[in-house]
Formats: sequence, structure tokens, C-alpha cells
Amino acid sequence: MADKHRIVQTAVLDVPVTVERPPYNPGPEEVELLPNAGTARANKAASTRAPEGTPGWADAHSRQTVLQQHCDFFDTDKDSVIWPLDTFRGFYALGFGIALSLLSMFVIHSNFSYPTCPTWVPDPFFRLFLDNIHKAKHGSDTGTYDNEGRFISQKFEDFFNKYSKGQDGLTFRDVLDGLKGQRLIMDPVGWFGAFFEWIATWILLWPEDGVMKKEDIRRVYDGSIFYDIAAKRAGTAKAKKKAA
Repeated sequence: MADKHRIVQTAVLDVPVTVERPPYNPGPEEVELLPNAGTARANKAASTRAPEGTPGWADAHSRQTVLQQHCDFFDTDKDSVIWPLDTFRGFYALGFGIALSLLSMFVIHSNFSYPTCPTWVPDPFFRLFLDNIHKAKHGSDTGTYDNEGRFISQKFEDFFNKYSKGQDGLTFRDVLDGLKGQRLIMDPVGWFGAFFEWIATWILLWPEDGVMKKEDIRRVYDGSIFYDIAAKRAGTAKAKKKAA
């Protein structure tokens, strides 16, 4: 009987890029830990470190895809519609400051509002409609979200396997290598979208040791980390105010 956990060949020595960028190729233990890694999870951002996703998060958001969960922090009134002001306030609460929050609001709503509109007529308020947020997916990204907003663990692990240089995360150089490696031909919207998202992620996490941790990045995908960062910043601001 054939070994169902047989390791698959992923590189050809005469094609250097296949050696330089190895995909996630799980062994028997990892297959047991994270089965069917290539099958998209509807509402769990699962990885080898968190095979059930963020504890309690998916259960609390059982009616949302992982991509919708990613946007949940900005939907303050939970009506599945995000106004530009919601996005500004969300980024400001995450520590982006006025200028970067305004820039983020402009970039996100000018590019993603129309694809998510429920009608052919553009929304005059440039709102985002979360029921259709999957339509805002662009190319040249990691592929971790599928075209329906689900989370593909294989693609998430692939990105780290290909571009992380041994740390439990990504350096800024790793991110640049990843942006270059994931670029698709004639896809300027995707190139810019991926660049903007990774730069925003770096600013959000701002790693003191220069390495964005893998688990933190996974929690950016499902949006759970946004609440923690905002709460921490609010608590710090409150403490400073009391001390003043």
C-alpha cells in the first residue's frame, strides 16, 4: 500500500527558482496537525501554529468569511457597510496618525468601493459593502484569500516557506522579495495593492527586532489583532493622560 504521507518533489535543480522558493511541503506530523492545507477554510485562518485559527474568533464570527473578518474592525456599527470615515477612524485607532489614515481611506475606498457595490451604479459615498468584499481581491498577492474570501492555509505557509530567511516571520527584505516574487505580468493595480497592504502591515506591527512575527501576520488576515492593538493603544493613551 502506498504511503499516503509521501513527500512530493517540489524542485528541479536545473530550474533555480524552484530551489530558491520552496513551497510548503508538509511531513506526516504536519499533515495530521493541519489536514487538507490546500482546501480553503471558509471562516478560520488556520496555520501550522494555529490549526484552528484564533481561539474563539471564528466562533464569534461564524457568519463571516475570513476576508470579511479582516474588515470587521472597521465596521463599527456591524451593518456590513464601511464608510470612508469608518476607515479613517479605524486606521487612526491603530496608530497611523492623521496623514496616513487619510491616505489609507483614500486608497481603499477609491479602489475598492465600486467592485463591492451591489449595483452597476457607483456608490456616491464610496462605501465598502462587505457582502461583496470578495470582489475586491486583486492579483500579485500571496493568494491566501481565495476569490470568495476564504483562507487557504497552503498559500499562507507557502509565502513564509518561500521568502522567510529562517526567522519565525518576515523581515522588510523578505517582504520586498515576496512582492517581487508574487508579481504578475501587466498587473499594476495588483502590484500597488500588494505593496500598500504589506507596508501598512509593517507600520501596524512595527517590529522592534525587524521581524514581523508569523502569528501576528496570520491574525492580520483574520482581523483579530486589530482589536488588540487598538485596545492597547487606547489603554496607553489613557495611562499617559492620567499621568499628565
